[in-house]
Formats: sequence, structure tokens, C-alpha cells
Amino acid sequence: MKKFALFAYNGETMCFVHVLLTAIEMNDRNYDVKIIMEGSATRLIKELADPNAQFANLYQKVKESDLIDCVCKACSNKMGSLNAAMEQELPICDELQGHPSMSRYIEDGYEIITF
Repeated sequence: MKKFALFAYNGETMCFVHVLLTAIEMNDRNYDVKIIMEGSATRLIKELADPNAQFANLYQKVKESDLIDCVCKACSNKMGSLNAAMEQELPICDELQGHPSMSRYIEDGYEIITF
């Protein structure tokens, strides 16, 4: 099985939509795909949780499919979205000085794609 870890750093909504679309497509094709939210992308956790937000439906689909594997604790705290991530019961990672470890995904056989 092909395995991909999609590291989303960019907080621009239109860029993050491509992460969501890519994850959904890969999941539909039975790839093992995980989204890791880092950097300013973590600010979108609050925004896209609003059912009236543009692209909220894609965000909801990704969450329902358990494709969000990790939210950066340090970045979500800095962007003011850590509480929202915890309220949404998203997994929080901080094993690399407050950030997710990319090496962990590589060691588990994932190809890394950054957005």
C-alpha cells in the first residue's frame, strides 16, 4: 500500500483546500494518507469548523474520515487554535520540541509531501 504524509504549513485557505482534496482523493484510492497540520495552517482549525465557512464541507469530510493525524501543538498554540483542535478532538503532536516529527513518518514508511 502506498503511504503519504501531507504536511500542511500554509495558512492560505485556497492552499489548504488542495491538501483536503488530495487527502480525500488518495483515501478514495485506498492509499494510506495522513494530514499533519503545521505552521499557519493550524489557524484554519477554528475557521473551517464553522459550518457556514467556505470549504467547511471538505474539512468535515476529512475529519470524519480520520485523515488528520496530527496538529502541531506549538503552532496551534501560537495561532490561537489549540483549544479548538482539542475541542474537535484532533490529535495533538509535540514530540519535536513542540512540533510533530517528520522523521517518525519517514521511519513508518510514509512519503512526505509538503504544502
